[in-house]
Amino acid sequence: MLIKQKDYINFALIGCGRISEKHVNAIKQTPKTKLIAVCDVQEEKAKALASTLQCEAYSDYKEMLKKDDIDIIDICTPNGMHASIAIDVANAGKHVLLEKPMALTVEDCDRMMKACKDNDVHLFVVKQNRFNPPITKLREAIERGRFGKLVLGNVTVRWARPQDYYDLDEWHGSRDMDGGMLFTQASHHVDMLQWMMGPVHSVKANVATLTHNIETEDTAVVVIKFKNGALGVVEATTCTFPKNMEGSITILGEKGTAKIGGMAMNKIDHWEFSDFRNEDENTKECTTNPPNVYGYGHNEVIRHVVDSLLHNGPMVGGVGGEEGRKSVKLIEAIYESADTGKEVFLD
Repeated sequence: MLIKQKDYINFALIGCGRISEKHVNAIKQTPKTKLIAVCDVQEEKAKALASTLQCEAYSDYKEMLKKDDIDIIDICTPNGMHASIAIDVANAGKHVLLEKPMALTVEDCDRMMKACKDNDVHLFVVKQNRFNPPITKLREAIERGRFGKLVLGNVTVRWARPQDYYDLDEWHGSRDMDGGMLFTQASHHVDMLQWMMGPVHSVKANVATLTHNIETEDTAVVVIKFKNGALGVVEATTCTFPKNMEGSITILGEKGTAKIGGMAMNKIDHWEFSDFRNEDENTKECTTNPPNVYGYGHNEVIRHVVDSLLHNGPMVGGVGGEEGRKSVKLIEAIYESADTGKEVFLD
């Protein structure tokens, strides 16, 4: 459903916590957008943000849903709340934008997608790292077949989250609201690996809770078999001392090798192909220096959301419900493998 007879999009936001700042700034910096309402169960938090934005504040999102002039609602709540809120938003006839992960189960993803389809509204999932310039360049190399036969894909997340981080909000590190380190910290990297390497055949995983007092894992190692025959590895932890060290993806093929490194997949560490091109000498131009692991991609996400709603433009990077569901399905299989000690097949 397009937003007809309008030249701008009215946004509202649910959840005024840590990640909301990135969303607010992206909406403010994107043409043809207005942020007209914010909501948080902690009323003072919503009021404080609303006062700086000069918009309405709510503590009950269901009351906010009654506003007729809201076009799309941006959901930045704890992970475990995504599904129920998104379904309510869709049933209210408003488009849905979700922070990652889309949900904590495939079943919830399917319920959300059905609600959006039934109500003729769009569902967008934030995958901001797909818009990083080095990642864009890597994706182009994949699509052009420059790697030849894919051999091995690896993502590494070596980040630091002190116990204070988990203690700050009670939902962090909980099974029902957080889901786990793979959902909250590493889901972008899991998404990136399968986006580059292709559909997954099976996973074999080990997870552990090593340095934190939390319900979920803080460290994971996963071996992946892709349907094209290639192998993959996910190495992720929030136990890195003393600070964030690396967030990277490496792709090895018979005709090329590339590593996108940095703290947030933000720079090209290695770039070499058998079919050398002049553009290969300009890899430094792709480097970005984000102040934190979130990067700069939220602006591009919002821009493409607006273009899609106003002009039926394509969602570059495919950040719709189907793509959001893929990483949830893979992470769900990883946990099943870790729990059972068996290889889990996704076919």
